[in-house]
Amino acid sequence: MRPQHLVTFPRNLHPGAWWLWALGLAAAASRTQNPVPLLLILVVTGFVVAARRSNAPWAKSYGAFLKLALIVIAIRIVFQAVLSSGSQGPTVLFTLPEIPVPSDTGIKLGGIISLEAVLRAFYEGLQLATILCCIGAANSLGSARRLLRYVPGALYEIGVACVIALTFAPQLVTDAGRVRAAHRLRGQTSRGLGSLKRLAMPVLEGALDRSIELAAAMDSRGYGRTTDAGRVSRRVTGLLVFGGLLGVCVGVYGLLAGTSAGWVGLPMLLGGCLLAAVGMFFGGRRTGRTKYRPDPWALPEWLVTGTGLAAAVTMFVAVERTPADLFLASVTQVPPVPLLACAGILIAIAPAFLAPPLPRSDRPQTAQPQQLEVAA
Repeated sequence: MRPQHLVTFPRNLHPGAWWLWALGLAAAASRTQNPVPLLLILVVTGFVVAARRSNAPWAKSYGAFLKLALIVIAIRIVFQAVLSSGSQGPTVLFTLPEIPVPSDTGIKLGGIISLEAVLRAFYEGLQLATILCCIGAANSLGSARRLLRYVPGALYEIGVACVIALTFAPQLVTDAGRVRAAHRLRGQTSRGLGSLKRLAMPVLEGALDRSIELAAAMDSRGYGRTTDAGRVSRRVTGLLVFGGLLGVCVGVYGLLAGTSAGWVGLPMLLGGCLLAAVGMFFGGRRTGRTKYRPDPWALPEWLVTGTGLAAAVTMFVAVERTPADLFLASVTQVPPVPLLACAGILIAIAPAFLAPPLPRSDRPQTAQPQQLEVAA
């Protein structure tokens, strides 16, 4: 057993704890369109990222997700105001030239733009933007590559695809910053469409080079090698894992939708988890893997995970008790403050203080100027 006093030493928190914490906040955001708890979730994630992110390149991806969230909100407002064929509301802001569209298409182009439609689109876009920022916080705090070591053996192919997809955005941000710095050192401007053309090709080339290097490194280390197993064993394992994951998806949908039958929610989720666990256990026996310096899962990991789950649980309870406070019937009124949901979200700020301090080499360097890499 790992000594408990080691948990207070400077170290990186287990990436799974950060991802569970962020997924708990994302689940809480998915259950409300009230801007008060949504903005509070953004504040909590931003504060924790600023307090506990390292100086690794992928730790700077939260800003990119925040910019993407703003773009999502803007697109949602434009689509709702310009293309929505439903009731726009009585408060007319302005009227655009309307293009005739067949009535059976269910959309419109132009026409009346009301305050109610814009506010409703803003609340819906803010909900999706908050979920994106939660995923961005998980990318900034927990290394997706380190998570690859803890993917069950039965899912190593899916784990590779997911980890590569999750690391694409942080690496893309790093490459873009490197190329911009090289352009500035050459006296070139970094604004406008012209700079975008000069930026796209080096960034794409760097992404392809890293993909090839990652594939070669994984192949040289024997990743994905499996032991001999019978055809029946492989098929049974595949059916168990697929059926379990399907049950998990149906159960999560039943919990989030809130309008499905009782057996679609929690019973289906628990049954799917049990079935998937059995399949992963037998499937993992086909892949022999060793772990070099495994990350400990100690008290700080439990506390961080618990705060994220507490935010999700309190939000689900608040939806059952006062649904009118979390899904607004009238968007023109001042949004109420759901005290129970906000209290659960504020609990999720505790990892900024409960997580162990970062090692000295991983702490953000704010006093020293950043070194700029010049492309040859």
